[in-house]
Amino acid sequence: MEIKQLTTTNVYSFEGKVLVCGACLGEVYPEALRELATDADGVYALCLEVTHINMAVTKILAMLSTGKVTHLTFASVDRSPHCTQMHYIRHEIERSMPEHVPIEDIVISAAGEPVRVPAEAIELSKTLSKLSRMVDQA
Repeated sequence: MEIKQLTTTNVYSFEGKVLVCGACLGEVYPEALRELATDADGVYALCLEVTHINMAVTKILAMLSTGKVTHLTFASVDRSPHCTQMHYIRHEIERSMPEHVPIEDIVISAAGEPVRVPAEAIELSKTLSKLSRMVDQA
């Protein structure tokens, strides 16, 4: 499996089903990454400790604007504050491109299992005041 760097790949090179994964995913959970990669036409690493999220959003929007990508999956290590940001890119895509390809968000749990994350959970994670009220009620 070849893993290319998202930020240094030309936007016209992306096509089909694209998997964007946290750069450390292959090191931390190699089996999970191999499993996810079997359904992808291209696998691209992104490290949001190195690349600002705004730069990643710009790159991914340009990539999607070519019309060559048919599906986009974001995959990250669960509980990583930097990787968590990757899933916030979905909101920026939806805001900038109301008509876009299907997007899927997956985190790899501490047990090494892929967990699909619904858009509602990602939005909720950005609203700490609402989460606080939910925890207080529990």
